[in-house]
Amino acid sequence: MFTIDEFPDRTISVDGKEYLYFGGTSYLGLQTNAEFQSLFINNIKKYGTAYSASRKSNIKISIFDEVDTHLAKLVGSESCITMSSGYLAGQLVCDYFSNTDHQLFYAPNTHSALHRNQQEVFKSWTELENAIKKKTNKIAVLFLDSIDFQGDNYPDYRFLNNLPLKDIILVVDDSHGIAITGKNGGGSFRFLQSLQPKELLISCSLGKGFGIQAGAVFGNSKRINQLKQTPFFGGASPATPASLATLKDAEELINLKRAQLRKNTELFLSKLSTPSTFVFAEGHPSFNFQNELLATFLEENGIIVTNFRYPTEKDSLMSRIVLSASHTKQDILSLCNILNSFLATNPKLA
Repeated sequence: MFTIDEFPDRTISVDGKEYLYFGGTSYLGLQTNAEFQSLFINNIKKYGTAYSASRKSNIKISIFDEVDTHLAKLVGSESCITMSSGYLAGQLVCDYFSNTDHQLFYAPNTHSALHRNQQEVFKSWTELENAIKKKTNKIAVLFLDSIDFQGDNYPDYRFLNNLPLKDIILVVDDSHGIAITGKNGGGSFRFLQSLQPKELLISCSLGKGFGIQAGAVFGNSKRINQLKQTPFFGGASPATPASLATLKDAEELINLKRAQLRKNTELFLSKLSTPSTFVFAEGHPSFNFQNELLATFLEENGIIVTNFRYPTEKDSLMSRIVLSASHTKQDILSLCNILNSFLATNPKLA
């Protein structure tokens, strides 16, 4: 574990030594971008540093509805609500369906934002498929992550083809996809809607792609209005208005950063000797591996990647190379040279 004194950008300094950093979730590199920060600061001057009143209050700030509409259009849903975090957004949906009318199912690797500790997360899609087919007369609600870092879901979600989706409400956490994947960074909503499930809801963090502390839920207007009426939504403080306004104001910059991230990802794959060494989803800038020797080799050669147990110390080691829009061409080439050197001397791992 490394302790640093500032937000990790394309490089980080640890004990006086500078490393290239290929970890984290700042996919578009917005958090340290000067133009993005300037927009944020201007919006703080307008909206203040925080806003803790309920969105049910008799005083309303217009930016909430404006950004809800902006995001719904981007994603392709009828409606949207924003919250203070992606975790809270996921828990809102989980809480809403945790009643006697619904039977909840959790796909392998589903993030804890979508479930409670007592709920079972299936170890395999085969087990999940069998369980759904044996379900009671309750309405089935299936929770899953879009980017599961195992290559099983996004982009084609092939396991869903074996399920009776017309009878299933799909709830998908798109935290690692929103702003990065799909049409104009709209994520997976449009594709999943084309599979014609009984109903579709997307929940997500807006911090990973859009660089702000907020979360969102997307769905049809009727369901979103029902979520707005819950004590869970009414009792929670909303996202800060300054953050939401910055997301909207930075649309052009976000599009430019997404294009740069795509170029960086394409360069990485073109220069890597054996891409099959890693587990990755087409079009996504994260590359998973399970090799402690490789993580150590990278660190010894001036590169730090994501490498820790998540979400608890009892879980498996998560090792991941993450590209961002802030990485330079030389950063990518340096990474590839070091990886190719390791794979050449460890052919059994390639």
